[in-house]
This record gives sequence, C-alpha cells and structure tokens, in this order.
Amino acid sequence: MVKSRESGPIILMAEQSVRYSLSTAYLLWFISGFGALGFHRFYLGKTGTGVLWLLTGGLGGVGSIYDLVTMPGQVREANIGYAVREALGSGSDAGFVPRVRREDSPERIILRLAKGNNGMVTTGEVAIEANISIDEAQRQLDSLAKKGIAQVRIRSSGVLVYFFPEFSKENTDFVD
Repeated sequence: MVKSRESGPIILMAEQSVRYSLSTAYLLWFISGFGALGFHRFYLGKTGTGVLWLLTGGLGGVGSIYDLVTMPGQVREANIGYAVREALGSGSDAGFVPRVRREDSPERIILRLAKGNNGMVTTGEVAIEANISIDEAQRQLDSLAKKGIAQVRIRSSGVLVYFFPEFSKENTDFVD
C-alpha cells in the first residue's frame, strides 16, 4: 500500500487492515479492456460508477485514463472505508461494538441543573432542558420533593423554586 503524508488513526487502521490490493485493481483495470468495463471499480466497492463505466466504455476512455492515474488513491480510499466499517462493527468479523449513549432521564437532567445552579431549579428550566412539558416538569420536581431530595421554596420575587441543599454553596434569599 502506498503511504501518505497524512497521519491519523483511520489512515493507520487502513494500513494495518488492507483488503484491497493495488496490483489486483490494476490487473482488473487491464483485463476489463484498459478500464472500459469498470471491473476495478466494482472491486473497489464503487458499484454505481462501475455500472456507468460498463455502459459507457469507461466514459469513452476518458474515465479509464483518469482511473489509471488515480488508482493508488482510490485503493487507499477503499481501504480506509473498509477500516472504518470494520471499526464501527459492520465489517465481516467485527470485534468492536460502539456504545450508544442513551438519553438522560428528566430526573438526571434536574439534578445536573441543580448542581450547576447552586442547588436551585425552576419548572421552566427543567421543561426547557429536558424537552418536556411544564406539567411533566412540575410532576418530576414534586416527586423529588416528596422523596425529600428537594425543598419547595419561594424567592423574595415570588418565583417558586425547588431547592436541592446538597448542591447549594450557601443559603440564599428565601421566604419561609
């Protein structure tokens, strides 16, 4: 495989797991009438342009000459694509299973908000951050208050706030 000046994990993976050979691609190019039938394109996984080459005689020979010059890069790209598919688990013998991050629950979002806001959370903040309705946000906050995790307080401005003492750095201006 031809080494490139680029470096990175995908390039290195492609160099380690070579599936497509430059000599095989050139051999198929030669066998298919100097690229006119596009066998090398089918080999490299370029089915769409392989059919186009087959039907048009390699775009009247112009595409075949283009392929002759750019074959090393095409083989390198095919090997990089193969390495990526293999790493993402859609290869033939995939040993890597990507971890899918599940969406956070409203309760977790509430606690994260409380931690970031000095222990204070409003219904509106929860509704926006959790992408839920105000009523659902109110139910979630009331549930945490019933469990004793949060306290319902009123700011001096009259705003209803759910206070999480464990995330508070200091006592603020609440009217009891």
